[in-house]
Amino acid sequence: MEAALASRERARAKIVRKNQNDESSMKRAQGDAVSTLAKSRLPLDERNTVAAPKLKKITEMAPQTPFASPLSRPLPSTPCGNGRELILQGFNWESCQHAEKMGASWYAHLTEMTPQIAEAGFTSVWLPPPTKSVSKQGYLPTDLYNLNSFYGSEDELRSCVARLREYNITPVADIVINHRCAEAKDDAGRWNKYTGKLDWDERAITCENPAFGGRGAHKTGEDYLPAPNIDHTQEFVRRDLTQWLEWLRSDVGFRGWRFDFVKGYSGAFTGEYVEATRPFLAFGEFWDECGYRDGVLDYNQDAHRQRTCNWVDSTTGNTAAFDFTTKGILQEAVSRTEYWRLIDNKGRPPGFLGIWPSRAVTFIENHDTGSTLQHWPFPWDKVLQGYCYILTHPGTPTVFFDHWVDPVFKPSIDAMLEVRKRNRLSSKDAAIHIERATAGVYAAHVGHAKEAYTEGLCTDVDVTQPSICMKIGHEAWSPNAQKVGNLSWQCTASGDGWAVWEDKAHLVDAEKMTR
Repeated sequence: MEAALASRERARAKIVRKNQNDESSMKRAQGDAVSTLAKSRLPLDERNTVAAPKLKKITEMAPQTPFASPLSRPLPSTPCGNGRELILQGFNWESCQHAEKMGASWYAHLTEMTPQIAEAGFTSVWLPPPTKSVSKQGYLPTDLYNLNSFYGSEDELRSCVARLREYNITPVADIVINHRCAEAKDDAGRWNKYTGKLDWDERAITCENPAFGGRGAHKTGEDYLPAPNIDHTQEFVRRDLTQWLEWLRSDVGFRGWRFDFVKGYSGAFTGEYVEATRPFLAFGEFWDECGYRDGVLDYNQDAHRQRTCNWVDSTTGNTAAFDFTTKGILQEAVSRTEYWRLIDNKGRPPGFLGIWPSRAVTFIENHDTGSTLQHWPFPWDKVLQGYCYILTHPGTPTVFFDHWVDPVFKPSIDAMLEVRKRNRLSSKDAAIHIERATAGVYAAHVGHAKEAYTEGLCTDVDVTQPSICMKIGHEAWSPNAQKVGNLSWQCTASGDGWAVWEDKAHLVDAEKMTR
């Protein structure tokens, strides 16, 4: 079947038109394999450090610079926390139905699970959209200050947030501000009159939305058809949204933002909101379609990850982004036994994490791609191979709730989380040396950079600090046989088609410290 990756916005539009409760399973087709093998590994080169000019005005996107982070201008210290964050996505597409099916709200369920979440080592939990919404899942918000949703009451949300913070876990709110549904009609019968504290009118709606009578400016991003698109060029809109975010942080207790559908408005606005509210974590969903040719996933996805890099640049670098490039390539590699896809033509990891790890939030599944929607699912029988990759590699890894609570996956995921913590693997001072990438196996040595790297990805792993080796694929490979780093390695976590090794010397030291 010819691959035709449907965009999420199109899928959501279809869901809204049919029924907000429709349990659709519209599957995004994966491309077949490309026929050309990747070139053999080349020495990794250092990342460009060309600086992007400053934004001229808020309505303009930042200039796009190839594989370059804005290193010459001051960067925020915590777009992804301290660099060692471990995020749990704390919901799926059906979590809003929990109260109806189980008799207790989703917030109450998470509150009860908080000790287990902390014990596993998660430092952050990404919570669902907190506001009142037309759709049960929360992605068609109405009154932003009304925190009573299908996930639970405002009191239950506040209790959940407080419980997470009690265990030193960062609660992250899902921020849906590309669009907002009105709850009243104008004289012409168009839904453009807002209620609640933010009682906007048609001036807050972009002019591309004639069905909603928008009188605002043109959009600064892609249109979202099911709901009125917010005009972020309006000063009163930005002021109101900033005050709302500040309220969520100072009053409700959230400490991080996950921005939904950021392709719908300029990243400059996201950067402004983050700068004004200073969350501990900030990352956006820049879901862009991978490159295909004749229905086949291209080996080279540089253009795809570049667009993600450009969006992060447009925020002035204060907001990270989900690494959809890595997800697309990784699931293609494991499903077709084409592990050579996991190295680019310069010897780097081929995803966004390979060029800007401190701004890459890695994942293999979420509520859109998997769960009951199945828009772009990761192969179920290769899930642990996927986690072996993202939980050992640079970037900020996100574990999907469905996977973590699955009794088959949970012990292995917990073991890999422990390895990552024990070796202090980070998204900031990371180093990776890809040892092998063939059809049957991918192997890498991952640890800390020998030199001080603020951005980019170093190739020289400092063997005097804790480091790990990993492999996915069934082809035989061992760091001891390959004498990686001239160290002695011990396998501490493994399963079907995946394994992780730790340096024995540092492993002994770590065990002594825990006694």
